[in-house]
Amino acid sequence: MNVATVASKHKDFDQETMMTNLRSTLLTLANRLLDTLPASAPEIQWQETLCARWVHDRANMGHLRALKPRLDQTFEGLIGVDQQANQFKANLELFLKGLPANATLLWGARGTGKSSMVRAALSAYHDRGLRIIEVEKAHLGDLPAIVEHIRSQPFQFLIYCDDLTFEDGEREYSGLKTVLDGTLEEFGSNILVVCTSNRRHLVSEPMSDNQQATVVNGEIHQGDAVEERVSLSDRFGLWLSFYPYSQEVYITIVKHWYRELGQNLDLPEFSETMAIEANRFAIGRGGRGGRVARQFVIDWMAKQLLSPST
Repeated sequence: MNVATVASKHKDFDQETMMTNLRSTLLTLANRLLDTLPASAPEIQWQETLCARWVHDRANMGHLRALKPRLDQTFEGLIGVDQQANQFKANLELFLKGLPANATLLWGARGTGKSSMVRAALSAYHDRGLRIIEVEKAHLGDLPAIVEHIRSQPFQFLIYCDDLTFEDGEREYSGLKTVLDGTLEEFGSNILVVCTSNRRHLVSEPMSDNQQATVVNGEIHQGDAVEERVSLSDRFGLWLSFYPYSQEVYITIVKHWYRELGQNLDLPEFSETMAIEANRFAIGRGGRGGRVARQFVIDWMAKQLLSPST
């Protein structure tokens, strides 16, 4: 039933009043809807912002959120990974000079300095224009949108994916593979992908993959599933491997953190007893690593400072 029909049946019907009320109601509803939408994210000021994270708001819209990173990690503070650090820095030097540089995969045991090396890079090179954008696995499909935010910026950006792994059946890595395949050439020379992972090929490798292998003319040919997995990590031009620390290196790291964290405290000299306890602590944590070494030192200092005898 239209407005004219209603008006013909009701002599006191005021069409103009009805339209005014309708417009008012619609305006109220529109304003309420706008109130539920998240506010526009502020534009990142890269001159002051060293690091940002790509996040999604309530409306599932992606934007960059500025972070305030600590700049206390240095390459000198990374122990037992000198070779990896030198290779990483050499590649970054090329990148910072606008020369071709390799996408980098830092893979290996947990707590062995992979993420710390990326933080050390920001500490060392931010004054030369290095910036970092953290991207979670779930948001890898947003890489083109991220690039639009930074394409024309006069800075060198690391697209950083930390602790990146893909389980069997997950397909997010297809987007990353496409980017690493050369799409980044369209983005200019100010973007470099850096990922850390505890898996060499980033993707899980089930036992069933081995059953797909065949032997042709004396050569082993892996199945399609294996080729798909290997093809992702192959797109990283620089692989840096991080292995579990030896006991000697681990104790060296413990001593380093004991000096760093206890320099303003009245603590005893590092002793053989501490070394024994540090090894026990590592066994309880399932492995020796820089993170475990630091956690032990904090735990030890807390016990010393809270002990009734001190």
